[in-house]
Amino acid sequence: MTPYYVWFAAAVILIIAEMATGTFYLLMIASGVLAGGVAAMLGLDVPLQTVVAAVVAIIAIGALRRTRYGRLRRREPGTDPNVNLDIGQELDVGAWDGFGRARVPYRGADWTVELAPGSDPTPGRYRIVEVRGTTLIVSPR
Repeated sequence: MTPYYVWFAAAVILIIAEMATGTFYLLMIASGVLAGGVAAMLGLDVPLQTVVAAVVAIIAIGALRRTRYGRLRRREPGTDPNVNLDIGQELDVGAWDGFGRARVPYRGADWTVELAPGSDPTPGRYRIVEVRGTTLIVSPR
């Protein structure tokens, strides 16, 4: 089997694996592997094929990191709706104490609710914007 068949087969496997993960990084590595296959077709030795594949993959990953798809987005877990499914949910607050706190039933238990900064303590419907331990931080919807 000629070397470029191996390179192209590896690229296809990486592309299939990328479809399962959806991170784009395997796609960048697959582009490097494809470049290694092209280098094999041009008749370069195996060590040079590997260097070409590595250089192209590194450049592709570097280019991906500069786009919005490759940037790391770090959020606090207490405000990230992907981590805590309570964020964005709504609840009713009947009365507030003098310190911007209340106790409300939510999901079968009583929770301490705190107002987000800049909100007025009026009874009504509120949206959860953050979870700090067992305290729900809410703002008017």
